[in-house]
Amino acid sequence: MDWITIISTTLKAAVGVETVLYGIAAIGINIHFGYTGLLNFGQAAFMGVAGYGLAVTVTVLGLPFWLGIIVGLVAAVLLAILLGIPTLHLRADYLAIVTIAAAEIVRLVFRSVQFKSVFGGSDGQRGFTDGFYALNPFPEGDYGFNLGPVPLFFNHRTMWVLVVGWLLIALCCFVVYLLMKSPWGRVLKAIREDEDAVRSLGKNVFSYKMQSLILGGVIGSLGGFIYGLSYGSVQPDVFGTETTFYMYTMVILGGAARVLGPVIGSMLFWVLLVLLYGVLSEAVGAGYITFMDTNQVGAMRWIMVGLGLILLLVYRPQGIFGDKREIAIDAR
Repeated sequence: MDWITIISTTLKAAVGVETVLYGIAAIGINIHFGYTGLLNFGQAAFMGVAGYGLAVTVTVLGLPFWLGIIVGLVAAVLLAILLGIPTLHLRADYLAIVTIAAAEIVRLVFRSVQFKSVFGGSDGQRGFTDGFYALNPFPEGDYGFNLGPVPLFFNHRTMWVLVVGWLLIALCCFVVYLLMKSPWGRVLKAIREDEDAVRSLGKNVFSYKMQSLILGGVIGSLGGFIYGLSYGSVQPDVFGTETTFYMYTMVILGGAARVLGPVIGSMLFWVLLVLLYGVLSEAVGAGYITFMDTNQVGAMRWIMVGLGLILLLVYRPQGIFGDKREIAIDAR
């Protein structure tokens, strides 16, 4: 078995593009679910409108890259307002139903043949990243180091995305830390515990929920930008409901209502997937495992990760670094 390749790909996954984009989006979910108690199952829609806002602005309208970023952020804010006005008065489970439906509506609009000239249909949009990579300070080549016999290198384009992505993660975590230590953050946590009690103290619960939804949605939209810039395209099926469920998995894995919980959860999630895939693939190829072939390895790693998450929820539902009291939501 090629352990050097397995370890190399696993370590790359710990800091790679998938970890970054899901980690950023999961920080937004943590604001919604972990701190405010909002069951928003439509976070993928915020990523989608941001990514498509950038792509359409640059490729269809021919406008500058930075204007596309602004359009994507404004689109995320508008989506939060449109979702929040009719749903934030609802109970937690109804909010989940409405947001997951809204996310599917957004995905199907992007995928529709009717708007193919704008959104590109099922093929999506591409060709909008030149403005971003024009700012790349890394000359062409590979960057990294050797960790003993294990090579850890990224090309200059990926390196630029990772630097920007991890800086955004650091900034978002710092902002969340400051906000949750402030009176505003304490009100959000109180709403999560018992919003009727907060309302009795004269606080506008709807307003605080709306602010939380907008903030978490805007942070989530940054993950959509990172996805589009790293892969050079946006495609509607990437922003399906399973994407949001992955984020919830990461938040719960790392620990809800913990500043670094979503980031650590994202790292662990992708490390486990890549490590299991590498080990199982090598074991099947070497003949150590004979009850399945290489085509079944992908499904088996999801089964094993899913089983591990079930055991985690049974024996430590608060996640690795979480507090069990932080996952109690007022669902009235």
